[in-house]
Amino acid sequence: MEKEKKEYKIKPFEELTLMDDYMFAAVMSDKKILKPLLEYILDIQILEIEFVEKQKSMKEGYESHGIRLDLYVKDASGQIFNCEVQTTNKRYLPKRMRYYQSVIDIDILAPGVEYWELKRSFVIFITNFDPFKKSRYIYTFENRCVQEPELCFGDETVKVVVTTKGTTGEISDELKESLTYFDQQLVSGDYSRKLDQAVKNVKASKERRHEYMIMEIREMEARAEAIAEGREEGRILGTVETMLDDGKSVNEIISRIMSKYNLNDEEAKTYVDSVLVLV
Repeated sequence: MEKEKKEYKIKPFEELTLMDDYMFAAVMSDKKILKPLLEYILDIQILEIEFVEKQKSMKEGYESHGIRLDLYVKDASGQIFNCEVQTTNKRYLPKRMRYYQSVIDIDILAPGVEYWELKRSFVIFITNFDPFKKSRYIYTFENRCVQEPELCFGDETVKVVVTTKGTTGEISDELKESLTYFDQQLVSGDYSRKLDQAVKNVKASKERRHEYMIMEIREMEARAEAIAEGREEGRILGTVETMLDDGKSVNEIISRIMSKYNLNDEEAKTYVDSVLVLV
């Protein structure tokens, strides 16, 4: 029996929450809302932030995968903060964060800038699932020596996963309040009240509604066009998506599409990576 094709559906604008990419980016485009959230998560004081570019599209020069960063900002000292919401891709989240970090570094390293001038950067994912099953509110990762764990590598890259499903760890009341709102849309204090009002303001905006629908329709049309034209690339990517949904391992998927579409190992890995970074 032929497997039913996965249909792309546009989520109604009225049902969007802060765990949806569009709503998150729209609400956090206000510095007065984003800055406190970053401070709550990282437990630091930030003097000022400025947007490098909201929902910045980034693509490496060697024809790799494009990504769109929901919030990409820097502070007065040049530190970079990329903050995203993630509701899918549970198995491959660490690899996705690694990829985000790499393209951010390439973007920062403009012509004429030396690599030692790279500033401290934070890639932050807010999830509605616990990817590491340790029940923590926050998981912070830095590169350290395996033999000497107290020895920090010093590359100044930090990856932070914040989960709305956490129950352990010392975090501020403000962050707990924020995560409760992200997860359940419950107002329990001043900051969550600001979040709730910002969400309502976005939903009340005809311009925002129009922008959201245009973005989603373009995405839907792009997917439909790839299927309708029967492009080889579209068929391969569709096969990879289906096998990922079915729980197949990366190695198994690579092996199968190599055989089915007469690909070499490098080509097959590229297709699989393309799906992993977009789901």
